[in-house]
Amino acid sequence: MRKAIFGLFVSVFLTTAVQAANWVEGQHYFLIKPAQPVNVPAGKVEVIEVFSYGCIACNSFYPSMEKLVASLPKNAHVGYVPASFNTAEAWPMFQRAYLTAQAMGIADKTHGAMFNAIWASDELAVVDRRTNQIKNPKPTIEKAAAFYERVAGVKKEVFLANAKSFPVEMKVKNADAMVKAYRVDSTPTLVVQGKYRLTVQSAGGLEQLTELVKFLVAKETK
Repeated sequence: MRKAIFGLFVSVFLTTAVQAANWVEGQHYFLIKPAQPVNVPAGKVEVIEVFSYGCIACNSFYPSMEKLVASLPKNAHVGYVPASFNTAEAWPMFQRAYLTAQAMGIADKTHGAMFNAIWASDELAVVDRRTNQIKNPKPTIEKAAAFYERVAGVKKEVFLANAKSFPVEMKVKNADAMVKAYRVDSTPTLVVQGKYRLTVQSAGGLEQLTELVKFLVAKETK
C-alpha cells in the first residue's frame, strides 16, 4: 500500500515537473515590464482576470474561470479588472457598472447574473439576435442600474449616484491604467502577481491555462 502511494506521489511530481519544464516564457506566458504593484496581503499571490461583460469570449470563459478559482491554492487572491477599449460594444459602460458594484460590495453577488443579462437574455444585450448586429442604441448605465436593483436590491438612484461619484471615477481611471500597464489587448487575459500575462490561446487551451496559472502561483509563493 505504501509503495502504491509513494509511486502515485512520484508520478504526480514527475508529471508536474515535466509540465513546468514545458512552459516557455514568451510563448505560453509573457513578462510584464516593469512588473506592476499588487494589492494583496503579504504571502498572497494575486491572480487578475482582465475582462468585459460585453466580451462574448469572456462570457464563454466565465464557467472555466469559476473552476479555475476553485482549483487555486489558498494563498491565491483572485480579482477582476474591467477593460473599456471596445467602445462599440459598450465596454466603458460595463466597466463603470462593475466598478460601481464593486464599490457598493455587490460585484461578487451579481457577476454571473450580469453575463446572463447580456448573453442569455435581452435585458442588457449588446447584439441584436435577429440581425446579429451591434444594438443601436447601446445599453445604458440607467439600464444597468435597473438590473442591479432587480438582482441586488439596491435602489436605482443610489446606484446611479455611486456610478457618477468621484471614487468610482478614480476606479475607472485606475482600471484603464492597469490594463495599459499590463499591455492587455484582448480579453479574457489573466495576470499573475503583476508580472506574468497569459491567455487561453497562449497557454494552449483551458486545461493548460489552469495548470499554467497554478505553476506561476507556485513560482511566486514565498
